[in-house]
Parts: sequence; structure tokens; C-alpha cells
Amino acid sequence: MAKPVEEVRKERMNVKVEEVSSIKKKLIFEVASERVDQEIKRAFKKIGKTAKIKGFRAGKIPESVLEKYYGAQMEQEVLGRLINDTYCKALEDHDIPAVGEPSIVDSSGVNKGAAFTYEAEVEIKPHVTAKDYTKLSLEKEKFVPDPKAVEGRLEEMRMSRAQLEVTSRKKARKGDSVVIDFEGFVDDNAFAGGKGEDYLLELGSGSFIPGFEDQVIGMQREEARDVKVSFPEDYGQAELAGKPAVFKVLLKEIKEKVVPELNDEFAKGFGAESLADLREQLQKSYETQEASRVENDLREKLVSNLIERNPIEIPEAMIAKQLDYMYENISNRMQSQGMSPAMLGITPENFRENYRKTAIDQVSGTLILEAIGRQENIAAEADEIDAKLEEIATMANAPLDMVKKYYASPDARDGLLAQIAEEKVVSFLLENAKVKEVVPKKAPKKSENQAEKEEA
Repeated sequence: MAKPVEEVRKERMNVKVEEVSSIKKKLIFEVASERVDQEIKRAFKKIGKTAKIKGFRAGKIPESVLEKYYGAQMEQEVLGRLINDTYCKALEDHDIPAVGEPSIVDSSGVNKGAAFTYEAEVEIKPHVTAKDYTKLSLEKEKFVPDPKAVEGRLEEMRMSRAQLEVTSRKKARKGDSVVIDFEGFVDDNAFAGGKGEDYLLELGSGSFIPGFEDQVIGMQREEARDVKVSFPEDYGQAELAGKPAVFKVLLKEIKEKVVPELNDEFAKGFGAESLADLREQLQKSYETQEASRVENDLREKLVSNLIERNPIEIPEAMIAKQLDYMYENISNRMQSQGMSPAMLGITPENFRENYRKTAIDQVSGTLILEAIGRQENIAAEADEIDAKLEEIATMANAPLDMVKKYYASPDARDGLLAQIAEEKVVSFLLENAKVKEVVPKKAPKKSENQAEKEEA
């Protein structure tokens, strides 16, 4: 049963605060009749300026007449004003760290000469007292350089500069790009969206229905072929899902990728002085990225350990906000690559379902690290901000003045201070942890779904 934890009488308003749970409070309001009458009079005065009632001049309509025609509008305006004013004041007076919009669970309605009462429930930021956060036992991956990493990156760079050229070969093979005309039929009937002309298809890309590209491999120029496939059961168009189809395909041209030679001239195209210089740059970049990955992995293990030792109930409003941030982040990253979440079958709804636990863990970790910082008196100092801004400018390859301008707003500056403080807390925890370096086991190849989760 909820118990009142505090009650304070304010001028023309009583507020009683009850603790519903560790993450929710109920506020019970009683607004004096004098204040209610004042707001009713104010609302009718506003309405009367524009109200049109036959037989009365605008601005001269008696309040009793306005009440008859505009009573519902008046009540909505008064309710909104009273609730907004009293609710915000109560949060400030009682130092309630609300994290979402209030839910009005009861209201008396607005009546002349009577007090207005209502009840509101709101989620609050949980107060965390962290425990068992020193002398943690953690394993840190020992960095073992991959001798093939640089050459693999060079090959990717070569492929990125590849040009498609018409091949002299007679038959198409995997990796070729073919120009085709096609039309699809289900039950001998052409279907919408199943026709294309001069379509450029890379064989082996998996961009068409499973089995389609495999049957185009081996075709010759000007050859026509019936390609028989079945739409996947979970295909986006319900009327086609799971049905067999026949595509009439005409292969018009075969093109192959021609990659540039790996030499000094190629390296200069990427801003290096020579191929040796490019290899050196790639090696440094690879080592920096791997060192960052190892540190991030250690940080994740640290935070997971803390979450396990400090379970927290997280408000739905904080989970929703984190999910919104994550979805926006992955959407922006895909957009920069010319893609969208929808292209991978990701919708806001299934994203929320699949990443809910990740969001909860991220919020939990932030709250625990914040609590440790408070308990250990670890905070960001003003003189640390400039160094952090320079670091951000260097990493983003952006002008320092532009970065400073972005972080000049109070919200951005507060966020930066919180980031600095969190990094200092993590350093403190790692200094007081037992960290064992281990040689990594050969990791299995990640699925596409696993890779997406890590990116979010």
C-alpha cells in the first residue's frame, strides 16, 4: 500500500506526495476554489473576445451565456492551465526527478466555488547506491596483430576503385555484373513490381530472391531463360509470400570488375606518398582501432559486472528514450552509407523489441557509474573540458572552433561533463580491479544480426 512520504501546504494549493515504487511517485493535488474561480474568469474573458453568439456583440457576452455555449472549452483550458502550473511547481518544490510525462489518474473536474483535485503518477530517476565495485576480476584481451589485416584492407581499397568493363567472356560467372531484362509470373500472371529492363545485377550479391542469381550464372549474351524460384515465406508482399514464380530473363550484357594495380600511383590516390607509406598508415590505423576495440571490450565487461552486482529497476520512460537514441544512431549511420533500416527489415517496432535488453543495460550502466562517481567524489573539472574538446576535434577531423561552438549550449556542455566524469569513474574502477590479460580465442564469424546489435 502506498504511503505518503511528504506533504506541504502552499498558497492556494495542497500537494501530497506518495511513493508508489522506487521508480514512481503519485502526487495528489488540491487547488483552492479561489484559484479555480480566478482561472475560470480568465478563460471566459479570453473566449469572449472571439466568441460569436447570435444577439450579442463580441466582447460583450455575459459569462452565464458563455458558460452555456463554451463551458466545455473553458473547462479544457482551465484544466490544462491548473495542471501545468501546479504540477511543474510541485516537481520543483519537492525536488522530484521526473523522467517522463505524468499520467493523470483521477480528476474532480472544474466547478465554480469548488476546489479542484487531481492525482498524477510519474516515473522518476532511480536513486542508486552502488556496491561491490572495487577489486573486480576482469579479463582483458591481449592484442595479437593479424599479419593479413593490412593486405586485406588494401584489397578492399582496390575493390572500392574497381571499374565495371564489358568482358570478352561468353558466359556469366559469380562476381560479374549482368545487364538483364526480366518479368516475373505467379500462376502464369504477371505481378506488380516484377518487371525490369536494362537492370544491372551483381551475381552473388544476394539482392534478388534466393536461387535467382544462381540460375543466371552460366548464361550467355542474348540468351533467354526461365528462372524458377519460390518467394520466401516471410516475403514483404503477403500476396507473393511462399509462392512459386517464374521469371523470364534475357541476358543482354556481361561486365566484370577491373581493379587497379597495387602500386605507388594507386597509393597517391589515397593521399599517401607511396605504397610503403600507405601500408604504414594502414598499420597504424589498424593498431589504433584494435587497441580501441580491446579497451571498449574491457569496459563492457566492467559494466556488465557492475550491473550483475547492482540490479536496478529502470523506468519505462528512460528505456524508451534510450531506444529512440539507439534507433536514431543506427539510422543515421546507415543513411551515411546509402542505406536505411527498412532495407534490412528493421522497423521502429521490431527494433524496440529486439534491443530492449540492450537499452536497459546501457541505462543501468550509466546510472551505476554515476552513483560511483557521486560516492567516490569523482567529477569533471572545468580545466578538463578544453582537453576533451581538442580530443573530439582531432577524432572528428573538425575545426576546434566549430566543436567549441557546438558544446557551448548548456545541455551539450552538461552532457560533455557527464561523459568526462564517466570516463574518470571507469579509469578509477580499472585501477582498482584485478585485470588479467588473456590471448583471444579465434572468434566464430558473427551473424549479420549480431553485428547489427553491436553497432546499436
